[in-house]
Amino acid sequence: MNASPGALPVIVCGGGIGGLAAALALVRRGFDVTVLEQAPEIGEIGAGIQLGPNAFHAFDALGVGDKARGCAVYTECMVMHDAIDETLVGRIETGEAFRRRFGNPYAVIHRADVHLSLLEGAQETGRVRFHTSTRIERIEQDDAARTVTAIDQNGRRWTGQALIGADGGKSVVRDQYVGDPPRVTGHVVYRAVVDKAAFPQELRWNAASLWAGPKCHLVHYPLRGGEQYNIVVTFHSRQQEQWGVTDGSKQEVESYFQGICPKARQLIDLPRSWKRWATADREPIGNWVFGRATLLGDAAHPTTQYMAQGACMALEDAVTLGEALRVSGNDWDAALQLYQNNRVARTARIVLSGREMGRLYHAAGVERLVRNALWKGRSQERFYDAIEWLYGWNVGNCLQQG
Repeated sequence: MNASPGALPVIVCGGGIGGLAAALALVRRGFDVTVLEQAPEIGEIGAGIQLGPNAFHAFDALGVGDKARGCAVYTECMVMHDAIDETLVGRIETGEAFRRRFGNPYAVIHRADVHLSLLEGAQETGRVRFHTSTRIERIEQDDAARTVTAIDQNGRRWTGQALIGADGGKSVVRDQYVGDPPRVTGHVVYRAVVDKAAFPQELRWNAASLWAGPKCHLVHYPLRGGEQYNIVVTFHSRQQEQWGVTDGSKQEVESYFQGICPKARQLIDLPRSWKRWATADREPIGNWVFGRATLLGDAAHPTTQYMAQGACMALEDAVTLGEALRVSGNDWDAALQLYQNNRVARTARIVLSGREMGRLYHAAGVERLVRNALWKGRSQERFYDAIEWLYGWNVGNCLQQG
């Protein structure tokens, strides 16, 4: 079915980064879009996120590259130190040579600024309708009419020519069609943002900085022109965790970082309040397409934070879906299969690599010594070669399979 005036809209479940990116991609293919969001307003919680060159390629393809670039802080490097003895473990320069290699910069940005860039872009099209306080409870499909209907908590029915489940890690769409359990990691993440004036002068690096410790790590980087700093601490919980977000406790954080060097440990004394995420992912799945419904972003491939690619993968998903529709002439059946074929292996690699990266960051004992020796003497070109698979993605190569 081709997009045409008067045709049914496409239903997007979820108004987060993935849902808004999907809406933009669909509008660029000629579709009207209805976004259903369970929260009372379209917004974003959280703190900072990291954006690789692949994210900027996606922003450009979605028509919001300038908006996103205007909010980002462009880092000089990604750097890892040992959190016990301050040893430099590895440093990847993200300046001019990095940009030449990958066609775009590496940056850090507040999650809300990414969301706002996408939201403004979607609103400016005039073809995206938003409905808040709308929690989807089930999906129905009419094969004869080739339509998909989402039924919300009030029994209202939202019918479209296709449905994109971009409703996050606890996706209702995924639960209905897949029904697989989350894999609760036992790793807890605390996130906070502090003003520059409160941030230690000796750590005001223009870098995505990580301090790797035994069963824990700390991350910091500048936000919003360097006027704020993002702080993230992660540790292996001693208790049984349940996937979700709660308010945090400074006392809990302190109890997990007793052996950390003073330079890194001072980070946990800075925030006045914390948000606490008990993390989870899911096992990668090979099928995301269920008739005229599909999954996108965290609904399709929820992952841990260790690759710093959750939002980037959702942006890539949206662009790839749009490209699959383009080359398929907006034929949904063909496009959804093409989209799935090009996203399953790449996003599964992110999920599985995230698990391994978490082990690397949190190495203890002899494993820590091995980790610290891994990249000694490695040239920048060798680092770039190793991350080519990740940052070399762009709209021109996002479709590789028929």
